[in-house]
Amino acid sequence: MQLVRGIHNIGLSDDSGKKSFEKGCALTIGNFDGVHLGHRRVIAALVEQAKVIGCEAVVMVFEPQPQELFSPDTAPARLCRLRDKYTLLKKLGVDRLLCVNFNQKFASQSAKEFVEQLLVKRLAVKHLIIGDDFNFGKNRQGNFDMLCQAGEKFGFSVTDTASFKLADCRISSTEIRQALEQNRLADAEKMLGRPYSIIGRVFHGDKRGREIGFPTANVSLKRKVSPITGVYAVQIKTFDGHYYGVANIGSRPTFLGTIAQLEVHIFDFSKNLYGQNIEVIILKKLRSEIKFESINALTAQIDTDTKQARIFLNNEYKMR
Repeated sequence: MQLVRGIHNIGLSDDSGKKSFEKGCALTIGNFDGVHLGHRRVIAALVEQAKVIGCEAVVMVFEPQPQELFSPDTAPARLCRLRDKYTLLKKLGVDRLLCVNFNQKFASQSAKEFVEQLLVKRLAVKHLIIGDDFNFGKNRQGNFDMLCQAGEKFGFSVTDTASFKLADCRISSTEIRQALEQNRLADAEKMLGRPYSIIGRVFHGDKRGREIGFPTANVSLKRKVSPITGVYAVQIKTFDGHYYGVANIGSRPTFLGTIAQLEVHIFDFSKNLYGQNIEVIILKKLRSEIKFESINALTAQIDTDTKQARIFLNNEYKMR
């Protein structure tokens, strides 16, 4: 799957020399945060339609996401990063992921420009799958009905993304965030179709964990808000296998931290992970993140957390 970063790169050739969008495309547009089961249903329909009409299956996403531009202080926590979306969408058979730089200039274009200049002229869209609540263009003037009318004029078909139902609950990124916030990990897993996890590159931290006897792999969350905070029993997937451990997700208030990050103590592990991407799968919440009065109090609590995590992991996952 090719990642096309920015509208200015539309039409450029990929590594094989094949130009993007030269045969038109079946297209869907959205945040696709988490790439949950509802998203998967849409993508499956997109890939199937692309095969039927003989073109490529293309997903358009925005960076930053629109709410992050318009309301940065209240924008919801992200379930995954662009890199994670790419990996998940690739597995689903998408041909190209178009990442549009969502800025004030792009947001100020008219709905007519969006359709005629981007969808028709640049992407040569043949089929569009979109939600009936999708609004676009300056002042959100464009809507589903306008797209249907444009389709009749320019010769592309439009399909509505019907909500994917699960036990009378609409699967959405919002529902998944709420499940994670309320520690309903099983519900989040059911909607995602997989356990919730965080993927990131291990970086050099301040070695605080090592100093108190609990060395950690530190992963930058690269997001303003994390959908979860606290201490968790986790599974860790690295380049050479999987392990178990205990992780803290938060700003480390005992050390007066201000930026959220992930710190994971991997049990019985001594290999070098610096610079490596790891996946941390969230299995059970042990407690909320709190500020301790002293380093000794924190150390004692981490020891308790570690013991609790080992008991849970041994019972539930037969950790060796």
